[in-house]
Amino acid sequence: MFSNIKQLVKKISLDSRGSMLLFAMVFGTIAFTLIVMGVTGYAIVENRASVHKHNREMAFQIAEAGVNYYRWHLAHNENDFQDGTGVAGPYVHDYKDKDGDIIGKFSLNITPPSTTSTIVIIESTGWLDIQPNSRRTLRVKLGFPALTDYAFLTNTDVWIGDTEVTHGKFHANGGIRYDGVGDATITSAVPTYICKEHLGCGNQIKPGIWGSGGPVDFWSFPMPAKDFTIVTAKLSGIKDGAVDGGLFLSSSGKEGWHLQFRNDGKINVSKVLTTNCYRGQDVDDDKYVWYCIDIKTEGSAIIYDMPDNGYIYIDDMVWVDGTVNGRATVGTAAGKSIIINGNILYLSKDNGHVLGLIGEKDILIPYNSPDNLEIDAALLAQNGATKRYYYPGNKKTSLITYGSIISAGTWTWSWVSGGGSVVSGYLTTNSTYDANLTYGPPPGFPVGQMYNLVSWEEVSL
Repeated sequence: MFSNIKQLVKKISLDSRGSMLLFAMVFGTIAFTLIVMGVTGYAIVENRASVHKHNREMAFQIAEAGVNYYRWHLAHNENDFQDGTGVAGPYVHDYKDKDGDIIGKFSLNITPPSTTSTIVIIESTGWLDIQPNSRRTLRVKLGFPALTDYAFLTNTDVWIGDTEVTHGKFHANGGIRYDGVGDATITSAVPTYICKEHLGCGNQIKPGIWGSGGPVDFWSFPMPAKDFTIVTAKLSGIKDGAVDGGLFLSSSGKEGWHLQFRNDGKINVSKVLTTNCYRGQDVDDDKYVWYCIDIKTEGSAIIYDMPDNGYIYIDDMVWVDGTVNGRATVGTAAGKSIIINGNILYLSKDNGHVLGLIGEKDILIPYNSPDNLEIDAALLAQNGATKRYYYPGNKKTSLITYGSIISAGTWTWSWVSGGGSVVSGYLTTNSTYDANLTYGPPPGFPVGQMYNLVSWEEVSL
């Protein structure tokens, strides 16, 4: 009997081992299957994510292609902001691969420049046809830089004295003697030049830029010359704008007109009846003459609103001063100059107030100018110079300009003796560039002929 029991126990033990093996095989197969399915599912998800990421990257490149297309379009038609259609956007274009097959599209929204800016905004959205919901959008700003991109720009030789400071880019189509201090690029269009007597050199050959100032790391020459011929057409446009909705003043029949800008956005305009005359000299002139550019008497003022289009044209000499509230450009007729009668101040320097002064001839500071003078404006002397005549012994303390100085001829606010001392004009001068002028110049001010990239960013819409 005991023998039978042992056989039965032995048989049960053998059966248990077989059951365990079967259990292990079944559950092992299930586990392996789950692992394979998990790995396969992960691979599928990763592949989908990779494809999705690739398609989004392609959408980005398509959007970028849209930007490049419209930059090309503007290079051929700088004033067309409707993609050649004559109607409002958006403008949708097909995007083809290297084989010429259409694989996606880009959509363009173009915002033209405002009346106070040269900046155009290109907004380009790109996508693939196989994944149209994954879109990428780029926003790019392009702008024409104005001549006012420079703190100082001249068509001739120039001398910056050791009491002078310039803030912003400085360029001369001639040579530069630079004894002052600058904080931006200083460039000349010539490799060498003859530094003349009135620049303290005695007709010596000098490098394009030289002097005791600096930093010399900012100096660069020769660089391309700037074109002053574009100014003539702009004065014609200012005159047309002044006649059509702006402020146009014909000949006064007397000495000229006095414009006094007011902080309420209006302008007092009066005739200059008589002037005081003072004996002095001009650059490159060894003769004394009498300059009659100081107001002695004037008539009653007429009050005008600042013109909406900002164009003011004077067919005569004009004296300017006051507080500027708004945006305007004053231009003069052929042979006529602008005289800075006193301080010209912006109502504020951070709120879009801008004044441009374009003298077809000179922009002058008279004998009886303030001892401490500030000029907030973009000054442009088309065929003459921005200057103050040499009045013997008539010395002033300080001159601050905030904006831009552009002078076809020799610019000077100060006259210096052979020993380096100021003998007439302003003892210290400080020229500071107004960054708002680069792409927001005064109305009608000359601008460049090629768009610059101002900003580039991806946006979420």
